[in-house]
Amino acid sequence: MREGSTSSEIFQDRLGHRFLKPALLEEALTHRSALGRKAKEFSNERLEFVGDRVLGLLVAEWLIERFPREHEGNLGRRLAHLVSRDTLARIARDLGLAGVLRVSPQDARAGVLERANVLADGLEAVIGAIYLDAGIEAARRVVRTLFAPFMEAQITPPKDPKTALQEWAQGRGFALPVYRLVHQEGPSHAPVFEIEVMVGEASGRGRAGSKQAAEQDAAADLLRRLKP
Repeated sequence: MREGSTSSEIFQDRLGHRFLKPALLEEALTHRSALGRKAKEFSNERLEFVGDRVLGLLVAEWLIERFPREHEGNLGRRLAHLVSRDTLARIARDLGLAGVLRVSPQDARAGVLERANVLADGLEAVIGAIYLDAGIEAARRVVRTLFAPFMEAQITPPKDPKTALQEWAQGRGFALPVYRLVHQEGPSHAPVFEIEVMVGEASGRGRAGSKQAAEQDAAADLLRRLKP
């Protein structure tokens, strides 16, 4: 790290990519809430759209290389885990993304920068920006560096919490888990859902920026309670 480096330069050093087109990075780090009525500017949603697809391709390609004898089902579970909101948010936190992501002052006070879905979306936007800035090879290099610890940790294909909870319940003669929306809050561009899941008399809760992610969190919470 060079003396006098800006936060953007420090972030790029951590990322391992220096942008030839800094405007792409600026767009990737601009949350929708930061724009207000600036109609001529773009939030990071467009780059997130690109980055989601670039990341999926690069991780799928990597999985085929690493597990050449596995079938599609196992590869699909590995892929889902590697590109999940939780994995992306963990990487984003390690990179210090929250420190450079632009949000409105109101959303910053509300803790938006701590939300896993906001961090995950931001990281996808950054990956999309790298692809548009320098091409697929640059994106591949960054993705393989950032995701290597998670790829190497996969010995057996992981199961998402909802699938694992359903199998736990069925294996013990319970009915399928029941999910219900307990509470919803936040602005329309950054909602927070609280979901409860029940199996028999046991329950767990999860909070996230989408119902699907909150259901996964609730299932994971209940699994922790059920398994000693």
